[in-house]
Amino acid sequence: MQDFQYIRPETLQQVLKLMNMYGSEAKILAGGTDVIIVLRNNSIHCKYLVDIKGIEELHSISYNGGIGLTIGSAVTLNEIIDCHDISSDYQILIDAAKVLANTLIRNRATLVGNICNSSPGGDMLPASLVLEGRACISSVNGHREVLLKDFFTGVKKNVLKENEMVVKVIYPPIQGKGRFIKRSRIKGHDLSQISAAGYLRKDGNLKLSLGAVAITPVLIEYTENFKVSNFTEYRNKIAEAVINRIKPIGDVRATKEYRIAMARYLTCKIVDELKGGR
Repeated sequence: MQDFQYIRPETLQQVLKLMNMYGSEAKILAGGTDVIIVLRNNSIHCKYLVDIKGIEELHSISYNGGIGLTIGSAVTLNEIIDCHDISSDYQILIDAAKVLANTLIRNRATLVGNICNSSPGGDMLPASLVLEGRACISSVNGHREVLLKDFFTGVKKNVLKENEMVVKVIYPPIQGKGRFIKRSRIKGHDLSQISAAGYLRKDGNLKLSLGAVAITPVLIEYTENFKVSNFTEYRNKIAEAVINRIKPIGDVRATKEYRIAMARYLTCKIVDELKGGR
């Protein structure tokens, strides 16, 4: 493990000042399930590790009819799973959280940490994309919001500047149903070979997102009404659109051919389930 200075600020403003002062030499510690690993194997380097767990305002989960569902950057996945204030319209977020690693890791891992790690195979990314989430970003220079569909720029890359941090994610008011499916080599703590999320809004709008099939998670949006009569033809059209958008590679977890085949299969399965209301 490389040497670094551990800092535990008490307020968000202190965090922002530290990030502005140290820039790329500082890293945020929320859950630590990603950052500690990459520090240990020297994939990244930092001189200052800024622990945000002690900042109360970052632990909030709330719902407002005008704003939507808000989840702070220090909220763990198990806190999301156990929260009774998250309505069934956002159930897909809970479903995705339940299959990330195991309960011990979910006690530490955070939604925002998974998003900011920006791995194309991140379990929480497809669900967050179909729910139309947006990242609320702060620095000493002010605040800005970025739709998650515009947040990811490459493998473990995003739009964050060196002095910025995501303080919360907001999912707008939404009504509908979602499905999330993950495929991995083994059950339990394993990265996904491929994952897929779909969300059908009550107005018929359909969104699909796939992980681990390109350098960023892929989002496909359909604004036409999903409740069509010739459903089989429409489903095949959607599957073809997905295949044309993805650019998978082969690696130690799966071959390119497997990911292409599974992308088609999972897309059809999710569309079938959403159409059938299962």
